[in-house]
Amino acid sequence: MQSFDPPRALCRVPFFHVVDPRRVAILLTTTNLCTDCGWGNVFQEMIMNALLAYRMNRTFVYYNYTWRDEGTQFSLFNDKWIPSTIPLTALLAGPMTGAPSVTDVSAPRPFAVTEDYFHRVCPQSERRMLRTEDVMARLGTTATAGNMIDKWVEVYGNATEKCIEIPADSYLTFDIFIFGDGSRLLDAWPSLVQSPILREFTWSPLIEIAFDQNREVFAPTTVYVPPLGTIPMMAHPPPGFISPSAARYAPIPGLLALHIRRGDFREHCANLARWGSGFEANNDFAEMPDKFGYPPDTDDDARIALQRPHCYPSVAEIVQRAVAERATQHAQGHAPLTDVYIMTNGADEWIAELKAALRASGGWRTVASSRDLQVNWEQKFVKQAVDMLIGQRAQVFVGNGYSSLSGLVNMFRMANGIPASQNRVL
Repeated sequence: MQSFDPPRALCRVPFFHVVDPRRVAILLTTTNLCTDCGWGNVFQEMIMNALLAYRMNRTFVYYNYTWRDEGTQFSLFNDKWIPSTIPLTALLAGPMTGAPSVTDVSAPRPFAVTEDYFHRVCPQSERRMLRTEDVMARLGTTATAGNMIDKWVEVYGNATEKCIEIPADSYLTFDIFIFGDGSRLLDAWPSLVQSPILREFTWSPLIEIAFDQNREVFAPTTVYVPPLGTIPMMAHPPPGFISPSAARYAPIPGLLALHIRRGDFREHCANLARWGSGFEANNDFAEMPDKFGYPPDTDDDARIALQRPHCYPSVAEIVQRAVAERATQHAQGHAPLTDVYIMTNGADEWIAELKAALRASGGWRTVASSRDLQVNWEQKFVKQAVDMLIGQRAQVFVGNGYSSLSGLVNMFRMANGIPASQNRVL
């Protein structure tokens, strides 16, 4: 295999800019990843893996969104063929896909590289394998995300090997139990929210173009709004914004976004209730007003009945919540909510019923849904990210507390300084 001088190799990589070519990149890759998982599950795991690399002062090796790694281009899901793999750069831009940080001059350069690049500069013989189990053995299986990251830094932060890999047969570094428990995930929030991962978070041009092209669908305006692609990522955001990303994705006055899951969530919600599961961790910030818990000694049927309005609400319940949020914004002196956008995977007939009921409730200028977005062939397979950007920029967002995608939207909103009272769940 051809050998590479790391600094020169980094300089040859298109897109990546190395400020100091004398620095040798130290790389961290994770191959013990969530499989057969939706975008929300994969994305929240990816963010935490990127934070781990950042805290260890190592270049993050980013990976594509892969539904099923079977060596085929397409996978069958719900009787429909979907791409098995979507390039991460079709979804994201910014430091997580290799852009140099503009807010942290001490951050690794490059901040991230591709798996292909890692395999080229890190032959198997030069990789040090580290296992999550070895860290968990020092902490226990119920350690928090913050404890886990601190221990990784303590034990391996000074490792001299250029290439570190957490192998595929190692236990997940951040598992579903961490993401399902705010008390275990959110102690890592102080370091995450101050990192370039969130301060400079950027959606891909493909997503931003879809957002701009559909602006009149979900939030019409008579005032010229510069396309997102024309807005540079500033090291110092303008007054009133806490980060460059917050300035780029400022809230749109008057927009209410609702994330309403249907389809497989009917059974999923019932199962979560039987298990006594609470909200996804990113929907459970202490400052957020919406809380839900099961009374002691409730049986399965009682838990399902209590939880259903929060996880699988009826049309009437959704309309009631939208009207209530509009009244709350008015009472608090905020801009009036005039437009409602429904982020949903619901069937066309059901969406039509919901939209008709919202219009009948009165007071809405526009009522639109995910089905109304006009996208091209490339954007079709990443529409969930377009929905996320719309939700991220709404004046008020009401998500599904049991959805990782809703949790990510609320996380971005919290990171951008949007008041917790406007970051809601059903």
